[in-house]
Amino acid sequence: MTPTANVLIVEDQHDIAANIWDFLERRGYEVDHAADGASGLMHAMRGNFDVIVLDLGLPRLDGLDLCRRLREAGRGTPVLMLTARDTLDDKLKGFAEGADDYMVKPFELKELEARIRALLRHARPATGAALAVGELCFDPASMIATRAGRSIPLTRAQAAILELLLRRAPGVVTQHALMEQVWPRQDGDARALHTHIYELRVLVDKPFDRGLIQTVHGIGYRLVGGDA
Repeated sequence: MTPTANVLIVEDQHDIAANIWDFLERRGYEVDHAADGASGLMHAMRGNFDVIVLDLGLPRLDGLDLCRRLREAGRGTPVLMLTARDTLDDKLKGFAEGADDYMVKPFELKELEARIRALLRHARPATGAALAVGELCFDPASMIATRAGRSIPLTRAQAAILELLLRRAPGVVTQHALMEQVWPRQDGDARALHTHIYELRVLVDKPFDRGLIQTVHGIGYRLVGGDA
């Protein structure tokens, strides 16, 4: 695979970590590993990784807490969460803390790599001018939004949703189109999308007097200027 991507594996089960490491390394990835949550957070904060493969049940610091702290620090590195917990509520909790994708153990290594490739495609800096509607601006290259001069770092999924809403504003974007934007060539999950929209609203709308992201019931969402 070219160019080489740097992947951090945060997994406490040695056999699983070793299998992922060997599989990805044979395909040209640069791989690093942390065996607990605290070490994983330190690696993630200090390293320049393209994707983080993160187990949910970790010693010293749970995967959900690790992901939340990473996002609170403004780090938008794509996170693929691995877990033995297969309920929808567990999946939504992962997305709420900033995960970009989610796989349930056991899984096929080929599918894991396919998910990593999808995250990498969307994480690569985009080209083109910044997008703006009213006081809200978004730079696709940095995945940072600003509203009224306030910087808002976004996760990959949040950035993908906001970019599509901005490009089509003030038109309505269907839920299906947004799911295709976040999970291309995968089965999108409407409830997971709603979780991402909620978290995006917390960042973009909640600190301000006027909301810009509107729900169009039964269809999707749209983004409007401050006077709409």
